[in-house]
Amino acid sequence: MNRMEFGRRGALAGLALPWMAPPARAAGNANLVLESEVVILDPHATTAAITRTFAYHVFDTLYAMDGQGMIRPQMVESHEASADGLTWTFRLREGLKWHDGAPVTAADCVASLERWAPRDAQGRMLWAAKSELVTTDARSFRLVLSRPFPLVLDVLGKPNAPLPVMLPERLARVPVETRIREYVGSGPFRFRAADWRPGNYMVLERNPDYVPREEPVDFLAGGKRVHLDTITLRVMPDAATGASALMQGEIDYMQYLPFDLLPRLERARGVRLLGLGGIHMFQGNFRLNHAAAPFDDPAIRQVLWRCSDQASVLTAIGIPERFRAPPCPSFFLCDAPLDSRAGAEAVGVDVEEAKRMLARTNYRGQNIIFMTVAGSISQTAAQVMIQNMKLAGFNVEEQQMDWGTVLARRARREGWHMFTVYANGTDMFSPLTHFYVSNTCSDYPGWDCDRDIERLLREFALAPTADDRKRIAAEIQGAAVRHTPSVMWGQFTIPAGYRDRLRDLPQAAYPMFWEAKL
Repeated sequence: MNRMEFGRRGALAGLALPWMAPPARAAGNANLVLESEVVILDPHATTAAITRTFAYHVFDTLYAMDGQGMIRPQMVESHEASADGLTWTFRLREGLKWHDGAPVTAADCVASLERWAPRDAQGRMLWAAKSELVTTDARSFRLVLSRPFPLVLDVLGKPNAPLPVMLPERLARVPVETRIREYVGSGPFRFRAADWRPGNYMVLERNPDYVPREEPVDFLAGGKRVHLDTITLRVMPDAATGASALMQGEIDYMQYLPFDLLPRLERARGVRLLGLGGIHMFQGNFRLNHAAAPFDDPAIRQVLWRCSDQASVLTAIGIPERFRAPPCPSFFLCDAPLDSRAGAEAVGVDVEEAKRMLARTNYRGQNIIFMTVAGSISQTAAQVMIQNMKLAGFNVEEQQMDWGTVLARRARREGWHMFTVYANGTDMFSPLTHFYVSNTCSDYPGWDCDRDIERLLREFALAPTADDRKRIAAEIQGAAVRHTPSVMWGQFTIPAGYRDRLRDLPQAAYPMFWEAKL
């Protein structure tokens, strides 16, 4: 789901440690350092972004999003929808093969969707409207709905984890509660199981049987042509070691550069930085636990909007002006398609107003447990927030831990009140994908429930036009400010870095290595 967090960095390492080194560099191999190690390889089993990155290289989807946010066919050759919008027939492209050489069939796709949909918020919405999903021949299948659902293609092509990727039927029949142990996809790269060293490195190789679409590649859609023989995903102990390896030419790409080393990286010979705006930015959030007093009281939650100082947070983290947005009141990202300022008058730091607001509530000095990830940028964000909360009159206790412990602790309804996190803009720019809006009234850490938002989400999913969806998104935005499932702490870019010998790298916040050349 959200970003894995780096621990506190040590001094710059001079060289990568010997135990970390994969096999010697071969021609056509790119060495990469991603946000974290790929630990969960089952693409349906987790919302982890690193698993999504793995999945986009090894597996494939029926549809995919382009750089303008439009959904385009990927594995699908064509589709037809009945006039009433209730019957959808899909036909697969010819020549699709699994990595083991077997042909991709419609039965594989039906089984894959049946495995994925119950695990995904948007998938569950689509499945609630599903009457029937059946194959009609080896390359075709039919989806019959009990009621219209205008976002059928948007759901099938969504870029949010867990991805609706296709699996061979034998793997798709494995219950999603049991992770698959064989990673056979039909994507542009193959997982090389013999060369996987957990905690050290993973190797993906070019899939020689992959047949790219004919149209040019466009973000996650289009013809993905692979020129690299292999990509090696290396595990680094910390961000400083990775930055050092990038400057010394030991690696070709690093997904997230440490902000305090950006001046050195920008001066380093042969290093290029990549930082994009809009939906390619990140959104930081303070997630609230509505199941634990005092944040079961909406009046107390709303005080936090006046404690969140986005500009000060991003300055404290050390994010340069060119890699951040001005203070943004929109849950669905500023300068993005569903940007809304509804409720903005209630958002924005004003500690004195927070103090007055808190005094009018039933808050009686209860201890607020704020979980933070030691040494991370989100801990810095939390510490700015904690200072303002204390000035407003809250009694706050920061509890430092690693990200894995946060994940374990947040699964319990008691013992915590807030934690801080940040996530890709592509996960947050729609009401149906924003973690802390879309999961209202569900069994999801934070356990908030607003029936108006729940109703509006259904209306958004059924809205017939983009204008209707934008109008409803603004209503959801206003309701979410009142309900306060989370409080934003900033919109920003974490630039990637790459060596200039790595040419034609797709320009996106997602790590993508089709089209790239050495």
